Amino acid sequence: MLCVLGGIATGTIGWSGNVLLLPAGMLFPAFWAYSPSRSVAALVAAAHFLGASRGLPQGASIFFGSQYAIGIGLWFAASLVFVAVYSALWSGRSGWPRMLRYLIASVLMSLPPFGIMGWASPITAAGVLFPGWSWFGLAATAILLLMMTTSLWRIAVPIVAGCAAWSAAFWTDPNVIEGWTGINTTFRYEGAGQHAGYEQQQETIAMVRKAAGQGAKVAVLPESALGLWTPTTERLWTDALSDLSVTVIGGAAAIQKSGYDTVMVEIAKSDTRILYRERMPVPVSMWQPWRRLTGDGGGANAYIFYNPVMPVAGYRAAPLICYEQLIIWPVLQSMALNADIIVAIANGWWTGGSNITAIQRASVTAWAKLFDVPLVIAFNE
Repeated sequence: MLCVLGGIATGTIGWSGNVLLLPAGMLFPAFWAYSPSRSVAALVAAAHFLGASRGLPQGASIFFGSQYAIGIGLWFAASLVFVAVYSALWSGRSGWPRMLRYLIASVLMSLPPFGIMGWASPITAAGVLFPGWSWFGLAATAILLLMMTTSLWRIAVPIVAGCAAWSAAFWTDPNVIEGWTGINTTFRYEGAGQHAGYEQQQETIAMVRKAAGQGAKVAVLPESALGLWTPTTERLWTDALSDLSVTVIGGAAAIQKSGYDTVMVEIAKSDTRILYRERMPVPVSMWQPWRRLTGDGGGANAYIFYNPVMPVAGYRAAPLICYEQLIIWPVLQSMALNADIIVAIANGWWTGGSNITAIQRASVTAWAKLFDVPLVIAFNE
């Protein structure tokens, strides 16, 4: 019971949406490792994952326009991969075998295919414990997590607590680049599949013009802000901004034969281009690979390891759209290719006041602090 309660606490507190509480998730390996049996280890993993993703039932029921029970079913279904990996690799043997098994489980849950459902990874706390340490901070955090699975947890816990307290005492937000701004919006959608219409885009254009009047050189807009990216949409935006020296980066959907791409588009005077195609759309609600197996097509395309860095105004940007902010490999892939700024956009109309977007913000903030790079966020909430 103590182990399961510990799993609930690590998930619920660590993924509360407050970036400074992410280190609480570092205790998960200890409760998992010291479970008295494999079944209890599975319960600990489930408790951690379900606690961290507790906003999902409400969000899923709003997104699909279905009963809350459907949302609960999807919530439990989402946890199955996480629980299966950690329960299968649990070992009753103490010492290095248990440590090795945790390492394997963590790596599996950080990379595709299992990493597609790799939410709530304790490694995200690296940016809080070791801000600015880059890959050394990531390695140090990994070592502390491995120590948690052995008797060395008595050393690891005080180190984590001390680093977390020190970081909280001297915490500052990630750097900003002069002239860059993220424009947050509060547009409402009736349900899945709805896109930004003419009136909404006119309102968004007015926000961009206002930001440009205040000195913005690069304005970042949320996911879906540009709606369906068509020649008509392109002309609307280029005509509206032709008299301004501002570059706009906004989210849109580009229709393809196989479905659609969730993209980031650059609009600069009379020129436009698609900068980025999302590597990992939200499974089930957006990414539906089984449709291709049945020949139906449709859903969002996944460009899993494609275009991890995009060039924007002289910078190499790490693009993260919505779900990519909750998993591990997209941001690490981008940073491994020397990205020098993180651009994070999302459309959280469906979250229904839950803490999902707050968790997304906390996650990207932690990564920006770890690698000491500027961060630009643009969310529709």
